[in-house]
Amino acid sequence: MRQVVVDTETTGLEVNDGHRIIEVGCYELVQRRPTGRYFHEYLNPDRAVDPGAFEVHGISDEFLADKPRFADIAQAFIEFIGDAELIIHNAPFDVGFVDHELARLGSAWGRLDDHCQITDSLLLARRRHPGQRNSLDALCRRYGIDNSGRALHGALLDAEILADVYLAMTGGQVTLHLNADDSAHALTQTAEAVRPVSTERARLAVIEPDATEQAAHQAWLDRLDQASGSPCLWRQQPADKEPV
Repeated sequence: MRQVVVDTETTGLEVNDGHRIIEVGCYELVQRRPTGRYFHEYLNPDRAVDPGAFEVHGISDEFLADKPRFADIAQAFIEFIGDAELIIHNAPFDVGFVDHELARLGSAWGRLDDHCQITDSLLLARRRHPGQRNSLDALCRRYGIDNSGRALHGALLDAEILADVYLAMTGGQVTLHLNADDSAHALTQTAEAVRPVSTERARLAVIEPDATEQAAHQAWLDRLDQASGSPCLWRQQPADKEPV
């Protein structure tokens, strides 16, 4: 199962007012585990960023001036997300902007849901936690996920955080984000901590039956013999072999 967590930043809130995507971040999960693969681009929107949007993400017109247009990265974007389930928080917002960008390229590009299945993690959160705040920050607090680096919104950072939230919300946190050195160290520590238990030191205590218990056992075997018309399996065991 391949999933891609997607987030975007834009010049403003309303796509119908001509606002455009200025950042796209995608973070890959396979079998509910991060692979380390991601897609991330800043984009020149050919228009100014609204002051209110700048306060949210801190991405300026000057920073975007030399960045590629969406048309320049569209093919790579579609190839990265292709055949994956997309996880998007408040999906109508991001999907609306991506669909608008694709439409500008021509009808042959289709819509986002022509390429992928889309899951809205906000709707999922509302079903899990009705009547509560379900923003990304609120969900981080609820599930104990560290978002201390999120002073400003950022598409790739938010996609990584949303991946942690989604995994926690749908069956437990399984992301560790270990690099190769961390993984090797963790495996070494595990190997050192797990040691075989000696069977010589782990013998179970054997409690011998007393005379009364032996007599009761023999009486029970007599009843089994009588009911079956022949010696029961217990009495067919060799004298030097204990029955299983």
